[in-house]
Amino acid sequence: ERARVFQELVRGPGLRVLDLGCRAGALTRSYVDGNDIVGIDVDRVALEEAAKLGIETRWADVEEPLDVDDEGFDVVVAGELLEHLREPERLVAEARRALRPRGLLVGSVPNAYRLKNRLRFLFGTPPERDPTHLHLFRPTDVRELLREFDDVDLRFVVGRLVPLNGRLFANDIVFSARKPG
Repeated sequence: ERARVFQELVRGPGLRVLDLGCRAGALTRSYVDGNDIVGIDVDRVALEEAAKLGIETRWADVEEPLDVDDEGFDVVVAGELLEHLREPERLVAEARRALRPRGLLVGSVPNAYRLKNRLRFLFGTPPERDPTHLHLFRPTDVRELLREFDDVDLRFVVGRLVPLNGRLFANDIVFSARKPG
């Protein structure tokens, strides 16, 4: 479901796309056609798989300043990445630097405050079980992270089998925001 939303948001063809934390390219597949993509990840084995999609791959730690041109990209993608970072604000600032004026930042984070996690908390268990998740995001947290962008849009991705209230049942919050310009 998330890939479908990313495909809709990263509309090409002809876009220069910076795909941060691209891994093996599972999400990249949804918007690779007709676009010029640079995928960055810290996992060299995953990058070898992503390269098979015909994209440029670069090994780098996204927690460090990115070796990309200022205003060199139409779209920056950060799918299921920000929750793993010590300082997600730094990566959002780097994405903003890399975007052209009116460029689009597209990403997603787990909906940490969905009903399932709230119930876990009520029963005394941690709401998050993934030890690599350093941050939990509410919709208001995502909006705060994107405060220097325009046209912030949040979408709650609910599985096909659960067509209920997105804020309560969505596994992911997919966001998009435009760099002012």
